Amino acid sequence: MKKYLLIFSLLFSFSIVSGQDSDQFELKGHIEGLKTGTIYLQKFKNKYFSTVDSAQIADGNYSFKTKLILPELYGLTLNESSSPVYVFLENKKMTVNSDSASFSRSTKLTGSASNDLFIAYKKLKGVKIDEFIKANPTSIVSAYVLYRDFSYLLTSDEIAASLKLLDPVLQPTSYVGALKELAAVKKKVEPGQKALDFNSTDQFGKTVKLSEQYGKYLLLDFWAGWCPDCRRENPNLVKTYQKYHDKGFDIFGVSLDKDKTTWLNAIKNDNLNWKHVSDLAYWDSAAAKLYGVRWIPWNFLIGPDGVIIAQNLQGDALDKKLEELLGTQPITSKSIGK
Repeated sequence: MKKYLLIFSLLFSFSIVSGQDSDQFELKGHIEGLKTGTIYLQKFKNKYFSTVDSAQIADGNYSFKTKLILPELYGLTLNESSSPVYVFLENKKMTVNSDSASFSRSTKLTGSASNDLFIAYKKLKGVKIDEFIKANPTSIVSAYVLYRDFSYLLTSDEIAASLKLLDPVLQPTSYVGALKELAAVKKKVEPGQKALDFNSTDQFGKTVKLSEQYGKYLLLDFWAGWCPDCRRENPNLVKTYQKYHDKGFDIFGVSLDKDKTTWLNAIKNDNLNWKHVSDLAYWDSAAAKLYGVRWIPWNFLIGPDGVIIAQNLQGDALDKKLEELLGTQPITSKSIGK
């Protein structure tokens, strides 16, 4: 692993962030087998892409010269509703070649050291983020990988330590800014801290406050109907809820759905018979931002007094924690602080 990272460091150490509007950026592309059409250039932000420009395809050829902040992650797609091909663009002339029969698999970008590093990173196994950053301290890819692939698992202090390994040239980037903000948020929701209160809307249109649910051991569960991992975890939650609800346990579900029908169907089909809220804002969910949630399913176990006890208790971990807290005997409202 270290051997590969050292090689990457030598190959890509010149990939420095300019932090300025591009004046040399040019992206020329060719799509074999496609005479005409439209290709969209999208920008990555908060786990999803939004279109910033489009170009007409003529005889399979197209080009972009849009003013951009570079280098940074963008996406190319032939359909705005489809997942784009990830491309790290730089402030230089680049070319991209694709085949219309398999656009997502065939697209190859040349001329971007950042993109080359990203392709190499995706082939690695067992990456340790501190080693990767140390080998590539000036690359935007290091900041992106820390933000996208590791930050949700790291504590506030671990994020801060990783940020110190990045070269100062990366400090103005959006990823570093988001990581600093995330570290500050995570510090506020660590075990031992008072849970941050918020209002949201339930499936019936009623405003519900988190603190109104205190009095039992409460699982603040972030999930979504579109999330496969969440749907696989839901049977565990149902089983745990049924086992401990009468002993002083409850669940408060916060959905990161953006479509109400998807949300409601998931509640019904998975038999989630507890309180639910959502602002239907996807990853822009106000509650998720408040708690620094960057991955779902994710949860916080809150005590009857509103203090956070633990977080990210998945599978048997939640059952074991509740057995430790509640035991096998029912508890009274007096014993849980009501």
